[in-house]
Amino acid sequence: MKKATCLTIAGSDSGGGAGVQADLKTFASLGVHGVSVITSVTAQNTRKVEATLDLPLDFIKKQIDSLHKDFRIGAAKTGMLANEEIIKLVAESIGEYPLVVDPVMVATSGDRLQAAEAVDALKRYLLPGATLVTPNIYEAEMLSGIRIRTIEDVKEAALAISEFTGAVVVKGGHLNGTDVLYYNGRFYEFSTEYYPGKYHGSGCTYSAAIAAFLARGFELTDAVKKAKEYITWSIRGAYSPGKGAKVLNHMFLKEREAERYSVLSDLEAALAKVVNLPGFQTLIPEVGINFVYSLPCPENLEDVAGIKGRIVNAGGRALVAGCVDFGASKHVARVLLAASSKDRNIRSAMNIRYSKEMLNAVKSAGLSTASFSRDEEPPGVSTMEWGTLKAIESQGSVPDVIYDEGAIGKEPMIRILGRNPQEVISKVKKIIKKLPVE
Repeated sequence: MKKATCLTIAGSDSGGGAGVQADLKTFASLGVHGVSVITSVTAQNTRKVEATLDLPLDFIKKQIDSLHKDFRIGAAKTGMLANEEIIKLVAESIGEYPLVVDPVMVATSGDRLQAAEAVDALKRYLLPGATLVTPNIYEAEMLSGIRIRTIEDVKEAALAISEFTGAVVVKGGHLNGTDVLYYNGRFYEFSTEYYPGKYHGSGCTYSAAIAAFLARGFELTDAVKKAKEYITWSIRGAYSPGKGAKVLNHMFLKEREAERYSVLSDLEAALAKVVNLPGFQTLIPEVGINFVYSLPCPENLEDVAGIKGRIVNAGGRALVAGCVDFGASKHVARVLLAASSKDRNIRSAMNIRYSKEMLNAVKSAGLSTASFSRDEEPPGVSTMEWGTLKAIESQGSVPDVIYDEGAIGKEPMIRILGRNPQEVISKVKKIIKKLPVE
């Protein structure tokens, strides 16, 4: 099996979240072989850069030459190039392959990683031979001399930077999440959901992803589009290994897809357990129960597994009428999708019968509740999405239970939310214990 080879020329991050470490993780997750040239080493963590050490120029050159002797490089990217001498050396040593320049000037922590005079050296030596340069808002201001406050400012800055390079994508994470690419005389905008906060290594990962897609043969605009999708998913899966900024999860998409089987099997096991709980049949409403479990960060109904049918009351006992599959639920899945959009830890939900006694049992069990009224529902909206978000807004956070008292032709309902099916079942048990004994 042949793989494209992608080169990163950048600094080493001892915290593992940015620099060469982030680049190599990105290459591996996108199916290319990664090779590296380290220009500087840093003593840093998720909170700050404590020290940096630039490698000798002759050793940087030896790394580049060694790689060129053996590998057919499909594309390259640069990251931390600390001073004019390193920039000039890299520009003179780079091969005839697409080059993505990430003009790393300041770390996520705010610590400077590049000498001030290196900005002119970038423009003079490296950018003229680059396929693409990927500045963030601050870096675009430094390269263009234009103060950026709006998308129009971004476009003006990109146009100015393009005077001395091939193409420019200005990353809008510090503005509104919209990236602007200027290429071949045209502007392209790439927008996804914006995630506020500090994410260590996002710039490195984005430029590395673009380089990886270029190495695989994608055209530039497609490479940027796919890299934008990849970085968004990596941010969605970000985690906190340290005490500072979150670190991107470069394998999140692959991990998420790998969970499909376990989501189905865990839900099936939970169904087998819940239907045998003493008293569970008393929770079943006229329309039946659906029990759902989603992939991490679900986006649509196809990311949510449920029952192709319902749990029904058959002669006084609970019976699962239907198999489990993704996309099988609509109403309960929409409740889950809305709740998950407010708290990514919420991945499971179940609807149960509403009555005054049932609601009292819910509250007696110590579960937090919120509700919505169908009478307030505006026209043209999804009831489950609107009602769930309305209830969460009134509560200030995602509660254990969301309920409504129904309307004409609409059965009232209680919906239990949890991080996983096991947590939902534990809440069901608490409710059953508080119900009056018949």
